Amino acid sequence: MDAFYASVEQRDDPALRGRPIAVGGSRERGVVAAASYEARVFGVRSAMPSVTARRLCPDLVFVKPRFDAYRAISEEIRVVFAEHTPIIEPVSLDEAYLDVTENLQGLPTATDVARAIRASILARTGLIASAGVSYNKFLAKVASDFKKPDALFVITPAMGPRFIEDLAIGRFHGVGPVTEAKMKRLGIHTGGDLKARSLDELATAFGSHASYYYGVARGIDDRPVRAHRIRKSIGAETTFFDDLAEFDALAERLQPLIDKVWTSSTMKAVRGRRVTLKLKFSDFEQITRARSVPACVPDRAAFEAISLGLLREAFPLRRSVRLVGVSLSALEHGPQTAPEQLGFGL
Repeated sequence: MDAFYASVEQRDDPALRGRPIAVGGSRERGVVAAASYEARVFGVRSAMPSVTARRLCPDLVFVKPRFDAYRAISEEIRVVFAEHTPIIEPVSLDEAYLDVTENLQGLPTATDVARAIRASILARTGLIASAGVSYNKFLAKVASDFKKPDALFVITPAMGPRFIEDLAIGRFHGVGPVTEAKMKRLGIHTGGDLKARSLDELATAFGSHASYYYGVARGIDDRPVRAHRIRKSIGAETTFFDDLAEFDALAERLQPLIDKVWTSSTMKAVRGRRVTLKLKFSDFEQITRARSVPACVPDRAAFEAISLGLLREAFPLRRSVRLVGVSLSALEHGPQTAPEQLGFGL
């Protein structure tokens, strides 16, 4: 979906149409969850501190998120997908992979399916979706972003190898800003540069990610579209209005997050064997502390004890903390709960 949260807000409030808007908190400690294309012209991006966004775009309008509305629309879109294929792998509320090798409408090509889905989404929701069509997940993802907004881009098997060679390394899915900078320091600026490196060279520079980079540089991505994905973790986090540095203050702020994660795991009938604590400091540097246990964490008291123990391990702090988060992973579901009932990370 194109600028999904922001587009929903502009659809529902005509006064916001054509204006630069950011979905998120406008206060000093706020973060942009999504930005309209009018705001992106000024450099406003998701995950950007609100104060930075306001500085880049003084006329920026902040809108409080309405996640219930976004989830409802996401379900409408899922209904459209299901009319064309049962093989749907949601990535987030606004993005999914579809395997349309055999489509339910009998359309002759994947491009026809994508065109029909985009038209249905627009007719039913009034929102614009972009689509990428290709012969594997990596290229489909790249294609979906390549001509945004309001785009349908196709990478055929015939054009795939040359397309990848010419692709800027920053546009490779799975190459974030830090990895992009490292690759450029190594002289890797395009897919062709990446393809020229041996697997051993990539392993030395990028460790366990090397085989992925080696494969996609050659157009190889054998990952299937998985219709049922078990949630890998359940987490919660919060950003403070004022930075905190005392253990007791941080422990107090951690309590509602522990409640939220444990309640969510209980509702989904899952338990986990690994607890992870995240701290983001005033300078935006981030650390994590984690602990795995032999059997699933049995109850909230144990979850709290492990979480607070991880917090204590992070002391003494050299800087104050602006964000704290906690998560439960290595999840296992109960015997009464089928994997597909655990949700899709939506």
